[in-house]
Amino acid sequence: MSLPQLHYTSVASGDAVPAGRFTAVDPAIAGPVRAEAAPLLAYDAPEGTPDRLTDTRLRSLPVAFAFAALSDGSHLLSRTVATATGGFHAHAVHLPPGVAIPGRVLPVAAWGAVGWLSATPDRTLPDPLTTMAGAHGPSQGLTREGLGDFAVARSPWIAAVLSDLRRVCEDPSAPRVVLVERQSADVARWIALATAVLPREHAERLTFTTYTREPGRRAHQVVGVLPEDAPDISDPRFRVHTASGPRPSGTAPDAWAGTAARIWRNRSPELFREAAELPGEPFAAGPLAVTALGAGIALGSAERAAAADWAAERPYALDEKRTMQLTGALTAPADDRTAAECAAALRLLTALDGRCPAAVTAPLAALLVTEAVRGDDVDLEPPARSVFEEPAGERALAALVEELGDELLAELAAGVPRSVARTVQLLRIARLLGVDRAELLPAVVGRLAGALLDDPEAGACRALLDLLDEQFDVRTALLGELDRLTPDRPADAERLLARVALPFTGTQALPHLRMCAEAPGAKARGADRVAVLHTVLRAAGMSPFAEPLVLRTAVGLVWGEDTPTAGEARTLLGETTSDAHRAAGTWSNLVDAALAAPSRDEDATELAHDLLRGFPQELGAPVRARLMLLDFARELRSGAPEPGWTDRVRTLRARAEPAGPLPLEHAFGALAERLLAPGRPGEELYAFVHSGDEDLIAAYGTAARREAVLSLLGADPAYVADCFTVWNAHPHAGAGWTRTRTALLEEVLRPVVRGLSPEGLAAVEQAVETQGNSRTLDAFRAWNRPSRSLGRLGRRIAGRVRRG
Repeated sequence: MSLPQLHYTSVASGDAVPAGRFTAVDPAIAGPVRAEAAPLLAYDAPEGTPDRLTDTRLRSLPVAFAFAALSDGSHLLSRTVATATGGFHAHAVHLPPGVAIPGRVLPVAAWGAVGWLSATPDRTLPDPLTTMAGAHGPSQGLTREGLGDFAVARSPWIAAVLSDLRRVCEDPSAPRVVLVERQSADVARWIALATAVLPREHAERLTFTTYTREPGRRAHQVVGVLPEDAPDISDPRFRVHTASGPRPSGTAPDAWAGTAARIWRNRSPELFREAAELPGEPFAAGPLAVTALGAGIALGSAERAAAADWAAERPYALDEKRTMQLTGALTAPADDRTAAECAAALRLLTALDGRCPAAVTAPLAALLVTEAVRGDDVDLEPPARSVFEEPAGERALAALVEELGDELLAELAAGVPRSVARTVQLLRIARLLGVDRAELLPAVVGRLAGALLDDPEAGACRALLDLLDEQFDVRTALLGELDRLTPDRPADAERLLARVALPFTGTQALPHLRMCAEAPGAKARGADRVAVLHTVLRAAGMSPFAEPLVLRTAVGLVWGEDTPTAGEARTLLGETTSDAHRAAGTWSNLVDAALAAPSRDEDATELAHDLLRGFPQELGAPVRARLMLLDFARELRSGAPEPGWTDRVRTLRARAEPAGPLPLEHAFGALAERLLAPGRPGEELYAFVHSGDEDLIAAYGTAARREAVLSLLGADPAYVADCFTVWNAHPHAGAGWTRTRTALLEEVLRPVVRGLSPEGLAAVEQAVETQGNSRTLDAFRAWNRPSRSLGRLGRRIAGRVRRG
């Protein structure tokens, strides 16, 4: 039974422009199909083609051999050629929906079929596809040998073309593939190369045309054009490949396409059929790569990785012979082996372990160990010890120890510069090989612990936990070293434990690590830092009196870079005594708390007094003097200081240089408050006024403006009289005192006095006279009398009036 055929031929119209008409159509082909087929069969000869052609010139013109999908689900396979009259003739075979080509040959195989006609026949002849159904495989230039030669000639472009064809098959919206060739037969060869590789269901549906002048008007997935008709490579609608142009640089990132290209370059297309029999998704690189490696074809690292991954997922798919061929190819010397390939090889080894004898797996294991020791991939894990159990494995292991043992120990002894992961990797390999590293272990573990605290993120790798799980001696030593370092680096240890779940649930005490593990939760549950400290200390499992360093760790975890408040520091000192803080080194935190307290914090002065008693040997002279300034403030406020206040505070300030502003604020403020208080000793006030100390006098002026002084001035006439007497006295005590007392009289005292009632003012005047004498009262009245002076400008104006 022949398939429906049609012939479409150009005819000259009135304006000499060739048009087309159907000259023979099978009645089974419906009108809509003919209408849709007509533009697909039209032919536009290359530019410059003459109207009349010789036979030689005619044979040199391109052939538009095409396979197109129609809207009703049917397909059209056609061959359009130029004719000697300057027109064209198209011969097409229509494949109704669901009808395959006889013999299920691929459409491109009909390129050289003998049944294609260049003119309309007088009678109906068998269609070309049915005629060639008995002949399997390509013909007339599409033979295996011809395609092999073509593949070698086009080898630089094959992987890129196949990669783009894959995208076209998988995504209908992907850019179409444009093949730029001078001969349409070469475009057909490209399509034959591609369809030999494509999964069968895609190869049968791939639409193409070997020639067109206008690729933008063609809906085919693959389009062949002459160089002069090639679209711009930047056109997003197309992926343009020009075999006559420069060779592409680099390699295609598509492992499937890269493997297929290598198979074609090795002239082994039969491997495509062999690979198709293996399980796997369409366009999976694994079956192709496994088949190619088994045939001895050298592949790149990405393709070898694809083969290893495929076999790891299906260790039952290959027999022992093919598995040995695969592992042999994977372990062959290679300069391009990547981390991805090694990881895939490890997955394959894990899958084969227990399924294959050591003769198959040991070489792969030896390769991975060698790559781990000498390579740059610190994430590559060593294989399981079980792969070396049989005699073949034991021999491979002994050879590895001989080759790598000294090299491995030398790197461990010198210190690993490449990260925590590298140290872990070498320790695990040393254990696998049975290399004795006992003498090196303390130094290695010390460096490893320091590196983990320096970069906690580096410890967040599964390999570290595997190491600690596999090697008890390393776990014990590392946890012990981390616990030892934690008191000096509690924040780093806390960050490490937040990233890495270290297994310290055994018999080791590890109080500092346990505190670090408890700290985040304790801080999240409450804002009272002293309560958090208690919670963290309980997690240690031992008292600060028995192990003072837990106090250092706890303080570091709770306060970190912050300074405790003076109240918190007093509580810490009272609860744990000075001996514990001295042994833990946290006494300095308490000192910082006292010196950083604001001037009105009474806890700071009490804390300073306790620190001076508790740490007499630890305090340096300047720090001692600063604390003594605070203690002096405590004495002044408690009401029992020794005489000579001004000289004492100035002496302490000199000893404490640089004293810092806060201790001075405490001491100067307390002194000013005492000198402003009723009943202060006159000699102390006199010494202060005549000291000439600008800072002390400024502190006095500040204290006099505080609410406590203002309230007392408004309530006690005697205090008003006292302040006036002091602030009006000692006019020659110095510029500092003069400025301050004048400002206090005008800005503090005058507003108070002006606001008094007549009775209140009388009481103040009586107190002034009582505390002083009549002259003092006269001075007060003169100071309080409203000024009637006109001032300099007023006197000048009045004089001019009198002269006039």
